[in-house]
Amino acid sequence: MQIQLGRIQTLEIVKEVEFGLYLDGGEQGEILLPSRYVPESWQIGEQLEVFIYLDNEERLVATTLVPAAQVGEFAWLEVAWVNQYGAFLDWGLMKDLFVPFREQKLKMQVGKSYMVYVYVDEESYRIVGSAKVERFLSADRPDYSPGDEVDIVVWQKTDLGFKVIINHRYSGMLYDSELFREMYPGWKGKAYVKQVREDGKIDLMADKPGMEKVTDFSEVLLRFIRSNGGEIPFTDKSPAGQVYETFGVSKKTFKKAVGDLYKRKEIVLLERGIRLSGLQ
Repeated sequence: MQIQLGRIQTLEIVKEVEFGLYLDGGEQGEILLPSRYVPESWQIGEQLEVFIYLDNEERLVATTLVPAAQVGEFAWLEVAWVNQYGAFLDWGLMKDLFVPFREQKLKMQVGKSYMVYVYVDEESYRIVGSAKVERFLSADRPDYSPGDEVDIVVWQKTDLGFKVIINHRYSGMLYDSELFREMYPGWKGKAYVKQVREDGKIDLMADKPGMEKVTDFSEVLLRFIRSNGGEIPFTDKSPAGQVYETFGVSKKTFKKAVGDLYKRKEIVLLERGIRLSGLQ
């Protein structure tokens, strides 16, 4: 068994001690799961999912807490404190994530948040963070097709829109002109590939492309109208923010779904809203 520092792994409980449980770390020996993290119900031989990191004495230790990012991932984290060696970021564990000065673009300040990449420093064998995220993004051409769903975390605002990190590996772009929801650095969620350019750059969409989304939402909208007495106070002039807050889709998707239902003669368009066909 090879223990991966800074990653969630499944380890076997081998014995109980006064201060916690020892887990089987293979070649690394037994790894302590302190009492504060021991689940209410457990038994010897049971497998536990734990995150492995180093305690204040640089010994391997386990926790059932899940950090904001594992080794090999990016996260938007807030600075908890600084000292003469660097900054310490809150990533959800008792021991904060260290970002040395050499890995900071600008001197980090307490209370501010930054995008960082989490990795194991080869010299010190410590889990550290780096704000020089470009160094850790893949330069390979991604094997994505238009419409593919990806996980993103918003990285920074630009004049065109938002730079994002895709699947903890690639850089991508969401354009202001195609956004229907509020975005900000640190936002995490799903997006969809619009295109992969010849130079390997990735353009994204925040909404699912094509008629599948429209067809799906058409049925959702129809059920919503029926469950609200057959009439709703929405039109093509309703604010995009109001549409998204109510339905969770862009105004463009909403309008296409309305058009689809209208063509099917399921609804009647009124000046004040939308009504089911056949109602007076």
